[in-house]
Amino acid sequence: MDRYSPQVRAELLAMSSATIDRYLRAVKARDQIKGKSTTKASPLLRSSIKIRKATDEVEGSPGFFEGDTVAHCGPTLKGEFARTVNLTDMHIGWVFTRTERNNAHTHILGALKAGVHEIPYEVTGLDFDNGTEFLNKAVIKWAAQMEIFFTRSRPYKKNDQATIESKNNHLVRKYGFYYRYDTDEERAVLNRLWRLVNDRLNYLTPTIKPALRK
Repeated sequence: MDRYSPQVRAELLAMSSATIDRYLRAVKARDQIKGKSTTKASPLLRSSIKIRKATDEVEGSPGFFEGDTVAHCGPTLKGEFARTVNLTDMHIGWVFTRTERNNAHTHILGALKAGVHEIPYEVTGLDFDNGTEFLNKAVIKWAAQMEIFFTRSRPYKKNDQATIESKNNHLVRKYGFYYRYDTDEERAVLNRLWRLVNDRLNYLTPTIKPALRK
């Protein structure tokens, strides 16, 4: 650091970890760890993804989203049932919600692509839990191609994703309830519902966020 001017040192020290990783993306891309040819997150693939903790700072501008899926299984996990992909911006609280047939990576990736397309500003980062619907080669490769910063939470640490966990309850469960949905017609109704709910929350509902953590 001694070879840099005081101004450069000050700017470097003020950068968030997400900003630093975005600047270094091109260098990391030249030395990527190659995962196995599977849709499941192998230990090698998982270990190649940066961990973001609840105490880590996020970008001071919109674009960094936490994401999760909500299972619409009703009282039983048997058979195929719908999954809702839920995204929320850590800075301004913008939400995007979409229901898919199941949690196969092709459906989840389709929902993520739709979110990036429909969110009216650049998505710069995505943070997920350790579920294989997100931590697979297809999703990670797509994020790299889109130059989207990709992180994951620590296993079994719900507080690392407290924002999206709250949105799951106050958005998906509040308006979609705990029923089982497993037909094309039900998924179509849910996706019409999410557009209305998202518009209400994004354009008409104030968002409150803590000013600091102690």
